[in-house]
Amino acid sequence: MLDIYVPLITLGVLALGFAVFSVCLATIVGPKRYNKAKYDPYECGIEPVEQPSGSGRFPIKYYLTAMLFIIFDVEMLFLYPFAVAMGQLAWFGLIQITIFIALVTVAYAYEWRRGGLNWN
Repeated sequence: MLDIYVPLITLGVLALGFAVFSVCLATIVGPKRYNKAKYDPYECGIEPVEQPSGSGRFPIKYYLTAMLFIIFDVEMLFLYPFAVAMGQLAWFGLIQITIFIALVTVAYAYEWRRGGLNWN
């Protein structure tokens, strides 16, 4: 009965072995010459400057945009299987997907009302 899992377990062991092998090989073969520039964060070629505390905050618009993306990405994730199995679900599936779309619309309206779509 567990024979069907042998290829999956083999693939997992091979992937883990390759990851461990790659990390070990990189530490053995990689260069050992470290300097000050190696420890500095990469800033697109610009010299990094110290930020005063509290000034590195991002505007809330970035987070709202990310939330919008997540909402509509999850919606598409759930709508695709419904579209594939629509013939088998009949009225029950139609009612369930209508409720789901209504809930997503409420989330969209809330985001719109809060000003998440204004880019001024």
